[in-house]
Amino acid sequence: MKYVLLGKIVNTHGLKGEVRILSSFKYKDRVFKEGMKVYIGKDKVCEEINSYRYHKIFDMITMNGYNNINEILKYKGEYIFINKEDLVLNEGEYLDEDIIGLNVYVEDRLLGRVKKIEKHSVNEILVIENDKKNYLVPYNFDIIIDIDLEKKEMHVKNIVGLFD
Repeated sequence: MKYVLLGKIVNTHGLKGEVRILSSFKYKDRVFKEGMKVYIGKDKVCEEINSYRYHKIFDMITMNGYNNINEILKYKGEYIFINKEDLVLNEGEYLDEDIIGLNVYVEDRLLGRVKKIEKHSVNEILVIENDKKNYLVPYNFDIIIDIDLEKKEMHVKNIVGLFD
């Protein structure tokens, strides 16, 4: 089983066992739903989501079998995960974990490897690293031509001034 990080349980909310999660996960609408299994903490304790709502900056969930704040306090400060196999992605959708580490090519020339993905308020930026320098490339499918996870390759358009 491969786990994917959803976020961190930062606190409880109210008295009926609801928790606050800080998450920047891209596909929240597919995981924060009733019946989805989540795995919490280092030991990956399996729990099932009972309800979900969004409140301010938090994703709020209740879990089956918990109806009291005292029962749920043990999860405060823990990271929350899902099983990667439980997430259904459409064609052209990728997890950040799949993109990081890909070799990036511009016109069959190796530019470097994706080091990380920076999230900004409006868009995401791929940080591509090679021996000489880092390149910042918008994570945008107007620039990205193809992603092949099996070959661990990404091909991008040669934009004048971006890679010079």
